Amino acid sequence: MKSTRDRILQTLLHKPRSTINVLAEAVGINPISVRHHLTNLQMEGLVEGQEERHGVGRPRLVYVLTNEGMERFPTRYMQLTTRLLSQMKETMSGPVVANLFNQIAEDLASHYSSDLQGLSMEERLDLVQEMLAQEGFTVEWEKKGGQYEIREISCPYYQIGVAHPEVCTVDQTLISKMLALPANKVQCILSGGAHCTYVVSPVEVKTN
Repeated sequence: MKSTRDRILQTLLHKPRSTINVLAEAVGINPISVRHHLTNLQMEGLVEGQEERHGVGRPRLVYVLTNEGMERFPTRYMQLTTRLLSQMKETMSGPVVANLFNQIAEDLASHYSSDLQGLSMEERLDLVQEMLAQEGFTVEWEKKGGQYEIREISCPYYQIGVAHPEVCTVDQTLISKMLALPANKVQCILSGGAHCTYVVSPVEVKTN
């Protein structure tokens, strides 16, 4: 059985920028105990606390894994990925880098093109949710008035995106390609948002 500290780290892996109350609920202990564990994890350099504004009033404190904390999990490719991206950006122009990320999204979307035939907007959204889950995202969507809102509750690109925000264009482009509609980002976790959130207008979906 995993220790409490390991469960806290695991929760932050899947739900970065979690508050103490969110961690307490996920791990199943009281907030005071969570705070004690977080203090120790911060001293070890595995967790970092950050202030996050959420409307009127004082900022709240949220927690994320540090790079050292991420290395506790089988994700040691991250340092290599970050170095490769840094090198790529040093040797390639901005438009070329942007085109590479766009091509990654298009290639992913092409694998699902045959599954999109004749699907309604909401069926496409379900497929997007399933496809992003396979890529490591936790996604929710709902209809709000005349629009659809897509929220990424957790993002596997978060740690890389801190240094290389260009990677965030992959999921945005992917959603747009899958829905055959522009996905407008209205909130981003890298800018202090609770989630990365996209809004799509519910017009008639094109069919291929």
